[in-house]
Amino acid sequence: MKKPDYHKFGLKRIDTYIINKFLGTYFFSITLILSIAVVFDLTEKLDKFFENNAPLKAIIFDYYLNFIPYYMNMFSPLFTFIAVIFFTSKMANNTEIIAILASGVSFRRLMLPYFISASVIAIISFTVGGYIIPPANKKMLTFEDKYVRKIKQDNARNVQMEVENGVIMYIERYEVSNNTGYRFSLEKFDGKSLVSRLTAQTITWDSAYQWKITDYLQRNFNGMRENITKGASKDTTIRVKPEEFFITAQEAPQLNNIQLGSYLRKQRNRGVGNIQGFEDEYYKRFSMPLAAFIMTLIGVSLSSRKVRGGMGLHLGVGLALSSLYILFTTLSTTFSVSGTMSAFAAVWLPNLVFFLVGVYLYNTAPK
Repeated sequence: MKKPDYHKFGLKRIDTYIINKFLGTYFFSITLILSIAVVFDLTEKLDKFFENNAPLKAIIFDYYLNFIPYYMNMFSPLFTFIAVIFFTSKMANNTEIIAILASGVSFRRLMLPYFISASVIAIISFTVGGYIIPPANKKMLTFEDKYVRKIKQDNARNVQMEVENGVIMYIERYEVSNNTGYRFSLEKFDGKSLVSRLTAQTITWDSAYQWKITDYLQRNFNGMRENITKGASKDTTIRVKPEEFFITAQEAPQLNNIQLGSYLRKQRNRGVGNIQGFEDEYYKRFSMPLAAFIMTLIGVSLSSRKVRGGMGLHLGVGLALSSLYILFTTLSTTFSVSGTMSAFAAVWLPNLVFFLVGVYLYNTAPK
């Protein structure tokens, strides 16, 4: 009797079995843990909700429905790892893995349904992290600012930025309540030479890039000669918007992929150097989904063998490795923000290291 060709990449019953087990365990574990997280968070913030008269509808729809996807995506690699370790160890202990390999399925072919499942998780992670979580973060932080603790700033001090190449703007104080800045200056340079300097007592934002300056003094320099112009007020175009005065690295998660990429391009064109936090967030949007494949490779290679310690040993080693991955990611992010390492290298280094660990475990796994 001719044996079936399991090495073709058409899905078999065993593939759908593994996919269902993988995704079922992943979503069950993440739902369980997030439910516990919501209960703990609610317990911690319940007094604040009552003190500030937070509506039940806002608590549910503005806060917790946005709280869940944020933490789900944050811990997605960990839950992927746990899901793989959990059900693969169970299959190994029941000698299902041995039976599958003995029937003619190669270990490489066995990885197919795992990577299909990892692809589903990676796509969800990329979509949620890049396009769903950013607007959700805005709603969640707006709710926290109103009902839990003050987060948003209503004024900015000592704002200094390069709005265009060679054009430096400075505002001593900017207030959101009246969209007005005080003690404004705008300096234009040609190389290292100062070409002009515009100063004003106040500058008020109108719309888009339109501003109105009052009580201004314009000084234009031409070699040793200087031309001075004074005026009560005038409209001018400055390619900056007020919200840019308040953007910090903590607000990067509120920008979707398109907005974040656009912001980085604009700041690089301006010559702004302190954007490591934004670069770190941007590169994470792409590296995090790929972590699903790396965690899957390590998890399957580690837990596919039957050992005396069983599932407990696999879970222990798995949790240790996943904790090490999270620690490594955190440390590399710190190096990026401090400028010790480029954001690209800092974000991708943990994936590279653990990919090599995964390849080693794959090569040493019983086939």
